[in-house]
Amino acid sequence: MNKKKFVLALALIVAFSLWTLALCYVDVQPIGPRESAVGFATLNGFVHRLTGVNMTLYTITDWLGLVPVAFGFGFAILGLFQWIKRKNILKVDSDILVLGGFYILVLAVYILFETVVINRRPVLINGYLETSYPSSTTLLVLCVMPTAALQLRNRLKAVMLRNIVTTTIAAFVVFVIGGRLLSGVHWLSDIVGGILLAGGLVVAYDTTCHLVE
Repeated sequence: MNKKKFVLALALIVAFSLWTLALCYVDVQPIGPRESAVGFATLNGFVHRLTGVNMTLYTITDWLGLVPVAFGFGFAILGLFQWIKRKNILKVDSDILVLGGFYILVLAVYILFETVVINRRPVLINGYLETSYPSSTTLLVLCVMPTAALQLRNRLKAVMLRNIVTTTIAAFVVFVIGGRLLSGVHWLSDIVGGILLAGGLVVAYDTTCHLVE
């Protein structure tokens, strides 16, 4: 099973890399604000015209991005509590340590794509043309919430409660990502890139957790 997960994680990361490379060379046209160049311009432009721009939905999904941040802080506090109580960081639950490393990796990826510009948004935000690839909200939500669900499924004893938590998290993820696309503040390629990258990272996290158990 771990071998299959490793292969899946690798496949998703490779798919993300190829998708990113293609964005730099395939159908690149100046269709963005201030004539910013966008890869997959025909597809991205079509979807953007279809969805239009909904700044209310953008604001809602932006605020909902604080939910995964809260989960991240919660697990960080749990790890800190275990460290203090057990007086040795190596005695902290292995999956919590892996989760901490995972969060650091996600942050590093976020900083990388804030520096390396692939695409810029299809709209100006407060007069600024911001980077948009991959969708940072998609990346954050898809990295933190599924890993939170995995953590909670392992820590909650009641089956019904575990199922409710998992279903709620899944609905939250679908709403935020769907809302992000429908708000029109991202190109479709930004969302797809975020999904591929986050998927690869989460599967790699899950694989690593099983290896260190």
